[in-house]
Amino acid sequence: MKVAVLGFGSRGDVQPCAALARGLAGRGHEVTLVCAGRYARLAGPGVAVAALSVDPQAVVESEEGQRWLASGPLGFVRGFRTVVEPLAATLAKEVDAACCDAGLVLAPALGAFGRHLHDRYGMPYRILHLQPGEPTREFPNPLLSPATLGPLGNRASYALIERLGWMVLGRMVNRLRSDVLGLRPLRGSPFAADRRARVPVLCGVSPLVVPRPADWPGHVHLTGYWHLHSEEETGEAEEFVAAGPAPVFVGFGSMAPGDPERVAGEVTRALRRARMRGVVQGLPVTPGDDLLVVGETAHDRLFPRMAAVVHHGGAGTTATGLRAGVPNVVCPFFSDQPFWARRVSALGAGPESLPIKAFTGEGLAARLIAASEYRKNAALLGRLLRAEQGVKNALDLIERC
Repeated sequence: MKVAVLGFGSRGDVQPCAALARGLAGRGHEVTLVCAGRYARLAGPGVAVAALSVDPQAVVESEEGQRWLASGPLGFVRGFRTVVEPLAATLAKEVDAACCDAGLVLAPALGAFGRHLHDRYGMPYRILHLQPGEPTREFPNPLLSPATLGPLGNRASYALIERLGWMVLGRMVNRLRSDVLGLRPLRGSPFAADRRARVPVLCGVSPLVVPRPADWPGHVHLTGYWHLHSEEETGEAEEFVAAGPAPVFVGFGSMAPGDPERVAGEVTRALRRARMRGVVQGLPVTPGDDLLVVGETAHDRLFPRMAAVVHHGGAGTTATGLRAGVPNVVCPFFSDQPFWARRVSALGAGPESLPIKAFTGEGLAARLIAASEYRKNAALLGRLLRAEQGVKNALDLIERC
């Protein structure tokens, strides 16, 4: 079978898709991973790469992108059109060219490319979720901050988010369908249409972290995490770790604090106050004997050797942090990050979250000092997650359907 796997977004979004692509290639399928060129190395042996010229990392690192990420939830939605729409036509053309002869498309919900490609070429598709996005009464849409809205409110929150998203992006999506793909416009959100058609959904989340809701329909599958074993060397970080007590990792991925210099200073003060060494990624800290600054690195190789990991709570980073079996300190910015922060705390794998808008050195130091209280729970959860077979579960479902 010829399969196209679409991996959009940052490394944390692409890695799980690359894990599925490698698994399919290992079972003899002809697989193409469609992703930004900078992540082509994640594809691995036997997987072809269709490199997209739209580089999400370059977008978020630009001056406009940094303002966009620091603008908060409402500003993020408004800025989506400003930052992303100028690139959307190029992205749609490249995805179309990469997938036109596929027999099956695995696509994230973002952009609804599975639906568009099916409408254009007729091939079947599966929807990939990296967070639980199917409506349920048990918890609200992860993109909302409240812990609960009550059963009816929880379920209604999914429709609310989908409608708001369609209000913001629907016109752009239909323009691309018409101008680039030669398709008729959609009259409403594609997510509702996919749900009515019972398009299979593969959710790459562990049921140990988010138990499967009892009211999910049978075509929605909670498979476990899609972990990609990294072959990358961590170089200087390995030597730093070996030179003393286990350090703390601090990094917020593609998220940009509004005042990075202040946050960097608070991180340094927190580490010194807790008397802990640090490996810091993406912040302008001053390196020293007890503090190493790193660029993009293989989290799955580094995290298990940390005393604790401090991160923004992205779905991919949270999965890697929990799988490492060390305490997680989550500093959420917005989107689904507060949801993952609550799950980490509820599982006893880390302390109460420290939202970036309330970030202080004192607050971080207190959580790092208390990290030992969560080590036992974190270690147990990590062992259980490492025993899961999320990729195999997903591949079995793909082949069965």
